[in-house]
Amino acid sequence: MKKFGFIGLGIMGNAMALNLVKAGLDVTVWNRNVDKCTELVALGAHQGKTPREVAETCDITFTIVSDPAAALAISEGPDGVVAGIGEGRSYIDMSTVDDATSQTISAAIIKAGGRFLEAPVSGTKKPAEDGTLIILAAGDKSLYDDALPAFEIMGKMSPYLGEVGQGAKMKLVVNMIMGGMLSIFSEGISLGLKANLDGKQLLDIIDAGAMANPMFKVKGPMLLDENYTTSFPLKHMQKDMRLAVDLGDKLNLTLPTAAITNESFKQARKAGFSDEDIAAIYKTVK
Repeated sequence: MKKFGFIGLGIMGNAMALNLVKAGLDVTVWNRNVDKCTELVALGAHQGKTPREVAETCDITFTIVSDPAAALAISEGPDGVVAGIGEGRSYIDMSTVDDATSQTISAAIIKAGGRFLEAPVSGTKKPAEDGTLIILAAGDKSLYDDALPAFEIMGKMSPYLGEVGQGAKMKLVVNMIMGGMLSIFSEGISLGLKANLDGKQLLDIIDAGAMANPMFKVKGPMLLDENYTTSFPLKHMQKDMRLAVDLGDKLNLTLPTAAITNESFKQARKAGFSDEDIAAIYKTVK
């Protein structure tokens, strides 16, 4: 029976690891805040002392952390994943990072004798809990094949996208579009309410037409209720918008709407909404 590691038990990681444990897999967990391991250990998971120990004792180790700096910190150093990886062991980073960060981690893992796959996920807290994430995998194809049973527990779709970097790019494009949609949606709802339109009717009309989509269906009532319960922290969306704009710069592609949306999310962070849900972008325009 394969042994799986899971590093990073935030909003997404906790739900994803929980699904692996509930499916009966042998899972060892680690988190910087050890209290977040308690629930999983009570359900049968093992607790690792360091990322290195998790990588040393597991066949495949998953990680999902907040940003490129955190992803590099988990992999590097004497207690990092790279120090624990060796022949026959593998590492799958599910964090949303830029392609250069993925390639840096990949090179270090391969040099240490392991296999590497990037696999950022599209989805927020509820899909993570339901096991319906979209997993954007790229890198070692043999590792992708070996990890597919675990991916099928955590997600509903796990396309293989080719070489390392392609998964990171796909995730940034997807999140860039999502951020832009949420920004204009917030402005539209704000305009409608200022014009004395009925908010519920406005949402019903949007939902009945070509613009209907699951995000508007979930976020619309949140905006009307001013309920910003976090399923995707706003600060992470701003990070993704920034990385997408940076990718456009590298490719000499002008992304004016994405750049403006990034500034809107930066404004929301400056206003103190970083840890609230991405829906809190609404507070900057209402």
